[in-house]
Amino acid sequence: MAYFDWFLAHNIKHQEIVKKLTCKGDDKEEIIAYFAYEHMCNAEPQFCPLYESHEKCHTMDNLNCYLCACPYFRFNDLGLKEINGMCVKSECSIHSRKATWFIYENVMHLDCSQCTIPHKTGFIRKHFDLMWKNIMSHSPVKGEAIASILKDR
Repeated sequence: MAYFDWFLAHNIKHQEIVKKLTCKGDDKEEIIAYFAYEHMCNAEPQFCPLYESHEKCHTMDNLNCYLCACPYFRFNDLGLKEINGMCVKSECSIHSRKATWFIYENVMHLDCSQCTIPHKTGFIRKHFDLMWKNIMSHSPVKGEAIASILKDR
């Protein structure tokens, strides 16, 4: 699945969960708590393919899934740049020291599995928005028509 396709599908799943929670009157803190990994595995098993096997994408205590995908993650399915003759399709905008690369089919991708920044409740509180797409608005880089595609979703 292309990054942008995942981004669009994830936005819809996230929006449906937040809408359900706000309709029942949950506030910011209750919504953030709802997205705790342990709770999400049981309450929203379709949200992440890793939930079925109870596998975490980031090895950490108190993993919170509200910001599944990081606001510092940048991608373009057509490529951001070229390094050593390989297309780079994703990178970290803050150049985290914990970020590494992996190569798949001669394309470089960001591996941010060692970084825990967006999965900590303090970070989520600081950047909280009921609309995940607003927090993630800088992730798709030029060439991806994010504004026009997501504006009505």
